Amino acid sequence: MEAHYPKYVLYGLLILGSWLISCLLHFQFVHLSLFSSSSHGPGASLIVVPQSVPIALDASIQHPASSVVADEDGALRRLSSAASPSCEGRYVYMVDVPSRFDVLKVCVEGSPVFQDEYHMCSLMANAGMGPAFPPAAGNGSDGDTGVIPNTGTGWYNTDQYALEVIVHNRMRRYECLTDDPAAATAVYVPYYPALEIEQHRCGFNASVRNGPSSEFLRWLSSRPQWAAFGGRDHFMVAAKTTWMFRHLVGDGNATERVCGNNFLEHPESGNMTVLTYESHIWERRDFAVPYPSYFHPTSANAVAAWQARARAADRPRLFAFAGARRANGILPIRDRIIDSCASSSRCGLVDCSHGLQGFLTCRSPRRLVSTFASSRFCLQPHGDSFMRRSSVDSIMAGCIPVFFHEESTFKKQYRWHHPDPDSSTGDDRRYWVLIDPDEVLQGKVDIEEVLAKYTYEEVAAMREEVIKMIPRFLYKNPRERFQGDMRDAFDVAFDEVMARMRRIRKGDYLGWPVDDDTVAAKDS
Repeated sequence: MEAHYPKYVLYGLLILGSWLISCLLHFQFVHLSLFSSSSHGPGASLIVVPQSVPIALDASIQHPASSVVADEDGALRRLSSAASPSCEGRYVYMVDVPSRFDVLKVCVEGSPVFQDEYHMCSLMANAGMGPAFPPAAGNGSDGDTGVIPNTGTGWYNTDQYALEVIVHNRMRRYECLTDDPAAATAVYVPYYPALEIEQHRCGFNASVRNGPSSEFLRWLSSRPQWAAFGGRDHFMVAAKTTWMFRHLVGDGNATERVCGNNFLEHPESGNMTVLTYESHIWERRDFAVPYPSYFHPTSANAVAAWQARARAADRPRLFAFAGARRANGILPIRDRIIDSCASSSRCGLVDCSHGLQGFLTCRSPRRLVSTFASSRFCLQPHGDSFMRRSSVDSIMAGCIPVFFHEESTFKKQYRWHHPDPDSSTGDDRRYWVLIDPDEVLQGKVDIEEVLAKYTYEEVAAMREEVIKMIPRFLYKNPRERFQGDMRDAFDVAFDEVMARMRRIRKGDYLGWPVDDDTVAAKDS
């Protein structure tokens, strides 16, 4: 027996080591589960859950109990019903994007990049929602008026380009994921073109700006699942305006600084359904969805409570504007609006024009929301493009948007989200104002006079329509199961995408929608 003692010790150590590894794997993968509970039994199938979003960005995620196991390659898999009737026509296959295309791979727990509050990793924390609102200062230095409750409200400092990450996290919790592309109605591509181009958006040569996304499209189109429909059953989010991805010019020169890339000009991206913040309304080749604002609720009750606060908010100001001038007066309507607002006692101005101070002022969500929630109208001239995140912020605050270009209106851009489901046409219940910018610049129209002509009853009716639109323009908290029955901006867009994909799979030819009327662009 003495001669065999070392062998038994070795056996014991191997058994103990295997047990410890099993426990470690069990803890790790159950802890990282991002999906709601589901039963498994006979007929259950394993669904691959691509782990593309760095875990550090989900550090505070609440993980519902679920059956999660580790594949041999370390991928997460969830046990789900093989053929759920509720998933008929709704199955989605999620592409597993290689790490070399993951712009957030540096966002690992303990990384020093999180010490920089403006680093991409910090901005995309909490599954893309960004840092939670801190308590109000209490002395008004942050512009707070008390309209936003201090605790447990679902308010976050969300970066305007975070939608790619938010949608990815929503899709990771989607109940009808499948690991069989042939069984899927749609293929979701969790690539982040907006965050990728943000690393070298302006001033770089064409090969630097275009290279990474072009390489990704070559890889994607070489995948087996691409061949079935040539990518027409694929969809993705590109969280900038369409124009940022349609630059065909080269390297620029000493007088022209080129920004953006040609991602949406490739045949491959042209075959996909791409969701952007602003579409090309004269030649529709993508679909516009709302910018993410700051409110990400976890229940329908929380939404109703916020709507009640917006409805009851005291609004002493007639109108408000938040934004900055442009260099060399290239946007004269903005200059006129800022001048008019600054000279009026009835306007709330959040001026972002003054260098670092202006930047910090407009990075204060409490100040922005409080200003809009204390105003009846919110001015929304175009900026670098027709759509502004501020126009969505005004909806969240119950402030009636005032547009100066028809191309900026929700009717032209957010066609899926604009119509009131209780109304036959969007015009039956007007919730916005349109002012001709040329008449303002020519002195024929005064903005304050136009808005002051609306009666109390007219303003109240428009504001009520705005407040009723809030659910369709917000994005739920992607980390938790939503309590209650409510469709948000993601649900509205996703349902439209899936309807489109079902038609594609049936062999329907889907041309791009054309407006009944033609919009003439204005340069002001």
